[in-house]
Amino acid sequence: MPLTPSVIHIPVLESEVLEWLQPKSDGLYVDGTLGLGGHTQALLEKTAPTGRVIGFEWDEDAAAKASARLSGYSDRLQVVRASYADLLPELEHMGVASIDGLVADLGVSSMQLDQAERGFSFRADSDLDMRMDRRNPVTAATLVAQLSEEQLADVLYHYGEERQARRIARFLVEARLEEPIATTGRLAAIVAAAVPRKYHPPKVHVATKVFQALRIAVNGELDNLTKLLAAVPEVLAKGARVCIITFHSLEDRMVKQAFQQNPAYAVLTKRPIKPTPAEMQQNPRSRSAKLRVAMRV
Repeated sequence: MPLTPSVIHIPVLESEVLEWLQPKSDGLYVDGTLGLGGHTQALLEKTAPTGRVIGFEWDEDAAAKASARLSGYSDRLQVVRASYADLLPELEHMGVASIDGLVADLGVSSMQLDQAERGFSFRADSDLDMRMDRRNPVTAATLVAQLSEEQLADVLYHYGEERQARRIARFLVEARLEEPIATTGRLAAIVAAAVPRKYHPPKVHVATKVFQALRIAVNGELDNLTKLLAAVPEVLAKGARVCIITFHSLEDRMVKQAFQQNPAYAVLTKRPIKPTPAEMQQNPRSRSAKLRVAMRV
């Protein structure tokens, strides 16, 4: 898929990240979610001529496209095809004992949403996949096919905060007895039928929380975030900063609590930083973004 303006990821809260991270020209920084390289490029430009960035990206397509986009910075950029959950072992393998800052944007990239075949969105009918790392054998279709009704309800409730979780789970189990739920379109249709019309949200698709929940479950996103938040103080230099951008309340709550409860962190943002109205107009996908910042003490 060629890189067109519509699929180049617009980095969310870019100026705010640079302001709070305070990158220096001789520093070493980690972008835990390289994506198509928006935040990484901003860091490389800000830290020229000698600042370096290590970009973690477990999506093969994104890693390849980011490497191509940022080929002009190849002497200062190292791309690691791994999840940010593997921060410590990957840095240890590279011989890196300390970094001067880390940023992680936990949102699904525009490229993943726009590639219908990846199965992240209900806007086009495609295989029900949702894997960020396609080396993972478990897809969303696997979970929908194999989890019990109770397990499905738990996933939808805990990861999607879906109040109709039990009813949706029952409809899914009944539907899969007739035919496997293998596409995004069929899943969305079943959810729409399961939720009484009066409970359909006015501004978003009724299946939005279900898709979020399955994506989180397939990719182990909350477990990975827990590992990242625990690992960062191990490698962050004293006085260095970590910037985490979240897009839903589950992740935001985890980041807030980790920053408050881990004595290695000093919270710098009492309230999360949100996009300006101008940014939200330019990039509607930024509207739910929240940035929290902490410093290593």
